[in-house]
Amino acid sequence: MPYDDSVPPTRRARPLLLAAALASLCLTAVAGCGGSPDTTDGAGADASSSATPTVPASPSPSPAEPLPRGPLTGRTVVIDPGHNPRNREHTEEINEKVDIGTGRKECDTTGTSTDAGYPEAGFTLDVSHRLRELLQAQGARVLLTHDEDRPFGPCIDERARIGNEAKADAVVSVHADGSAVGNRGFHVILPAAVKGGGADTSKIVKSSADLGARIAGHFVRTTGSAPSNYIGGGTGLDTRNDLGGLNLSTVPKVFVECGNMRDPKDAALLTSASWRQKAAQGMADGIADHLKG
Repeated sequence: MPYDDSVPPTRRARPLLLAAALASLCLTAVAGCGGSPDTTDGAGADASSSATPTVPASPSPSPAEPLPRGPLTGRTVVIDPGHNPRNREHTEEINEKVDIGTGRKECDTTGTSTDAGYPEAGFTLDVSHRLRELLQAQGARVLLTHDEDRPFGPCIDERARIGNEAKADAVVSVHADGSAVGNRGFHVILPAAVKGGGADTSKIVKSSADLGARIAGHFVRTTGSAPSNYIGGGTGLDTRNDLGGLNLSTVPKVFVECGNMRDPKDAALLTSASWRQKAAQGMADGIADHLKG
């Protein structure tokens, strides 16, 4: 189906729905996007590998455009748009494995797409731009791990490193899933307690769980989408130990699987610019709640 790239007016989300109340809300919320355990994650480049040249993330706006003062003044948020639209042109490079602390995994993947061809990588960039604007309006310093400004990647380990080196107060990796038809609803992926190789999440598990729960609560209320009906037991939360972008993070970080691109009902949401604005608003309000909490 065609997709809409117009930018609707920014909306304010309703008050935070705590994660503890998600189960009861799921009974009444309208089913929405989706996300299944994805064997890919989309985070960072290996310093010892020649697969991906390191390209520093650039703060936005530029120094000539000072940030407005607001409730997030002095806070740094890193947004990690899942995948890169040009990865498909560099399959050899993105297939090269990098160290994720507990093993080795492909640098990145191309991501999924709707049946009509709307790519996950395009979706994640669009939502990330909207999210950046909303956070900057509250005074946050916002970095993107990439902005379609490099030929491929960054690899999953470099994505994590960008957030770490920025000493981010929060990192959110934006994704959409590619699961079976009928699987609907969003979920937020949290880092498990992992220690091995270069990975040690012991200091971020609790703070990441709080970040994820607050995003999930706002996402329900703002988008009208229910937590996933196929992962997370109706909570909208899933904990994993196999994603390099989480394993290698030393700052609070979560992945948000906004919807299932392979389900036609979810695809209709994901290809709607007005729904993408709601998704960005839900994430922005969850991030802000975490940072102000």
